[in-house]
Amino acid sequence: MSARRKAASLGALGAVSALLVSIAPGQASAHGTMFNPVSRVGACYAEGPENPKSQVCKDLVAQTGTQPLYDWNEVNIANAAGRHQQIIPDGKLCSANREKYKALDWARTDWPATNVSSGAIDFKYRVTAAHPGTMTVYITKDSYDPTKPLKWSDLESTPVAKTNVAKTASSGYYNFSGTLPDRSGRHLLYKIWQRNDSTEAFYSCSDVVFGQGGQNAAAPKAPTEKQVDAGESKSTVSHHGHGGDVPGEADAIRDKTLAQSADKAAVSTGGDSALQQGLFGVTAVGVTAACFLLLRRRKA
Repeated sequence: MSARRKAASLGALGAVSALLVSIAPGQASAHGTMFNPVSRVGACYAEGPENPKSQVCKDLVAQTGTQPLYDWNEVNIANAAGRHQQIIPDGKLCSANREKYKALDWARTDWPATNVSSGAIDFKYRVTAAHPGTMTVYITKDSYDPTKPLKWSDLESTPVAKTNVAKTASSGYYNFSGTLPDRSGRHLLYKIWQRNDSTEAFYSCSDVVFGQGGQNAAAPKAPTEKQVDAGESKSTVSHHGHGGDVPGEADAIRDKTLAQSADKAAVSTGGDSALQQGLFGVTAVGVTAACFLLLRRRKA
C-alpha cells in the first residue's frame, strides 16, 4: 500500500472514530426526588433556579450555581450497592457526599419544611427514569438538632416506610405510604432508593415540621409538571427512560451512522472498494457496540 493510500486509510479511520465519539453516551440518566414531602433540592427548584424566593435557596445558588437545581433528579452514587453508611460520611447524607450538591447538607432551620402530623402519610416520588428497587424512608430521632450536620446516628433504625418499586412508572410517580411516629417541631425524612438491577442508589432529604413549632420558613411547594418540562433543556442529565428502550432507537442510530461512515470512507479511499469494505466492517462493529452502550446508559 502506497504512502498516499495509507494516509487515506488513516483519515478514513479517523472519520469513523469521530462518528463513534459523536454517538457515545454523554448524558447521565437522572431518576427523581421526593415531591411529598418535597425534598430540599425539589423545593429550591420549584422556587425557580434563576430567582429563588427563600434565603436558603438564594444562598445555595450563590455558592453552587443553578445547575444543582436544574439537575434536581440526580443526587446519586453509582456504586453504592447498599453500602450507604460506609461510603457517605456523617454530615454529607443529603448531598450523598457529592461536591455538586454540598449545599443540601447545610444545617439550617430555614429550609422550607412541610407540615406533617403523626400517623399515616402518603409519599409521592417524582421519577424521571424508573427502575426496580427498594425505597426506604427514615426519620430523625427525638434528639435531632437541625442546627447540627445530619449524622447517621440521628436517624431511627426502623424506617417509617419501605416499599419495593417497579421498573416502570407510567404516571411518572412512585406512590407509597408510611407511618410517622409522635414528634414535635422540626425533623427530617431521609430517603434511600437502592436499585436492584444496578449498584446505583439515590438520596434525598425532606424537611418536615410536626405541629406549629419550629416552622421558621414558608411551606414549600413541589415543582409543577410545567416547571419540570421547562427546566429539562438546562439539565445536564437525561429526563427520560422508564425501564425500557425506545423501540427501534438502536437501529435508527446504527443505520444513520453507518451511512455517514460509508460516504466518508468512499471519499477518503478514493473509490478503492476493498479498502472501503474493510473500513466499513470495522465501523459496523464499532457502531453496534456504541449504540449498545448508549442505550444501556440511557436506561441506567
